[in-house]
Amino acid sequence: MFYDKPIFFEQNRVYRVYTGGKLFAGFFGDSSEDSFYPEEWVASPVKAMNKNSSGPKEGVSKLLGEDLYFDDALKTYKQEMLGSRNDLGFLVKVLDSGIRLPVQAHPTKEFSRKYFHSEYGKAESWVILGLRENAKLYFGFQDGVTIEEFKAAVERSEYDKEAMVGLIREVNVEKGDVLFIPAGAVHAIGYGCLILEVQEPTDFTIQPERWCGDVKLSDYEMYLGIDKETAFTCFDFEHKVQGKVKAQIIEKTEQFQYESLIGKQQTDCFRVNRINASGTISLKEPASVYVVTDGNGVLSGQDYERNLKKGDYFFLPYNAAGKFSLSGNPSIEVIECCK
Repeated sequence: MFYDKPIFFEQNRVYRVYTGGKLFAGFFGDSSEDSFYPEEWVASPVKAMNKNSSGPKEGVSKLLGEDLYFDDALKTYKQEMLGSRNDLGFLVKVLDSGIRLPVQAHPTKEFSRKYFHSEYGKAESWVILGLRENAKLYFGFQDGVTIEEFKAAVERSEYDKEAMVGLIREVNVEKGDVLFIPAGAVHAIGYGCLILEVQEPTDFTIQPERWCGDVKLSDYEMYLGIDKETAFTCFDFEHKVQGKVKAQIIEKTEQFQYESLIGKQQTDCFRVNRINASGTISLKEPASVYVVTDGNGVLSGQDYERNLKKGDYFFLPYNAAGKFSLSGNPSIEVIECCK
């Protein structure tokens, strides 16, 4: 059965209110241009919260070669796919921002339970895969910003598209940088960033700016049906920005280097590891997602072999953990996303 080997997926581009996606051409090897489909949701069991949804499965990945969506596969073959876990527990995206996204924050688990009836908030992490010229990120309030100043900037954003930018810190980034964004922390992805984002498995975003580029946001797109004053409590004004995360080596051999990018020091919601292999490494993490971020290689197991290139991604079911290996040809870099 398909759940005894790595699972690949059809392309899964998701509509957003911002434009981007041009950098997908160099990453996925397709003919992408900037559009309102700037995100690829990777091995996703999560539905997108779009105001005008294209259908009940928008955002959910479809298995390659199977008439089956990933969320249904996880429910139908739960033991084989997830082992003892109840769900995958995280969401992976690759996104490319052609403009600055609205200033925003994501809810904590407690906020989500109360207002969205969900056990998940939306802590997230970013791995920078590529950049356009003059790319930027924004993360954390400037020192001393008060909620009163924030609310005033929200009101000014009705007619001033840059009213809120002065309240948050600008971060210069390079390819390979890693950041962790806790739930409640104010942030905005700036222009020109190709990012691998690993997060809790929701689409909850409070973004109280009225404009996203030339798109005027509705109250629902800003506050997700919550009243404005309640939505403001999603923002943590006490959060102190920790800066970029430094990779920690887990294991290093002549064959590969295996390192932690996001681990228990940052969050208990998910883990993100990076593999650089010129030789062979066994893939042992059950119910995990792998994204090839550079190079070429071979994925192999008993009576199984598949060539890999940059932009490929797959899910490794519980039943397949430890039965498949990754080899560089001549070298490959892969991001491993797991619980």
